[in-house]
Amino acid sequence: MAAVVSVSVSGCGLLGGEDSSSSSGGSGNLEKSKIKVATMSTIDTASLRLAQDGGYFKAEGLDVELVEAATGQISLTKLIGGEVDVAYASYTPFFIAMSKGTADIKLVSDASSAGPKSTMVVTVPTSSVKNVNDLAGKKIGIFAPNTVSDTLTKSVMKDHGVDFSKVQWVPVQPPNMAAALKNGDIDAGFLTEPFITQAAKQAGTTPIVDTATGATQDFPTAGYGSLGKFVSENPKTVAAFQRAMQKATRDAADRSKIEPLLVKYAKIDQDTAALTTLLTFQSTLDPRRIQRVPDLLLQMGAIQTKIDVGPMIATQATS
Repeated sequence: MAAVVSVSVSGCGLLGGEDSSSSSGGSGNLEKSKIKVATMSTIDTASLRLAQDGGYFKAEGLDVELVEAATGQISLTKLIGGEVDVAYASYTPFFIAMSKGTADIKLVSDASSAGPKSTMVVTVPTSSVKNVNDLAGKKIGIFAPNTVSDTLTKSVMKDHGVDFSKVQWVPVQPPNMAAALKNGDIDAGFLTEPFITQAAKQAGTTPIVDTATGATQDFPTAGYGSLGKFVSENPKTVAAFQRAMQKATRDAADRSKIEPLLVKYAKIDQDTAALTTLLTFQSTLDPRRIQRVPDLLLQMGAIQTKIDVGPMIATQATS
């Protein structure tokens, strides 16, 4: 949430899952009233959790089962394998899959954008890294390769004229980033909230650079995708999902509705939830805005051919 209310993920802050399936009588008008949605432990999914816990899906005649996935790639794999109907992930895996012809991806809902100070590269006082210029050739912790974590870090390094070609990218799960920094396993690490706040409290970490600046200011971080076949065969079901997400996203502008979700799903205390800087929640997909993602991926060499976002966006429901 930036000017609205800041929240993420890209991947991003933790919103883990209890069993979040709900029952619905069904409206009788949907092609498929029971759907499965792959989700992750990220703050970006706060609107999804709100839609589930608040009964917004049920009100649309949808019985939604949330299926936990450890990474965006696993979430995408579940979608391609037919285990789920909709998958949440940072945008990077969706566009890489499209560029390789792995799947016909349709984007059905936006999730978040990087708000100020919600996605940061951090370090500890004992590290040799003191500023962004020191990142060249260092070991940088990221959530996983070819995700929003290394994409944003590379972009902000490029903005500052720092060579990222010899960086050693080290996969580290967000809850373990503070320990990896403290132990000297990495020189710096990419984090999103609530891990930025947690790491500062646990390991005395300090920010090196805000990755939501320069070319990646208000950068689209994550969304929900489905397969073209599902979207074409179930337009009313997709529209119902979109309407529920739109309502939840509007209500997520009220921070008082989000902090309890952080405590419940992220398993953090109320004080940390209150200090957490949130990303910008989104729901409606703007092709001009989302186009920034594959354009940056092409520039960074993560994909080899230009992708036009327009045809990938499913028809957007009006609430």
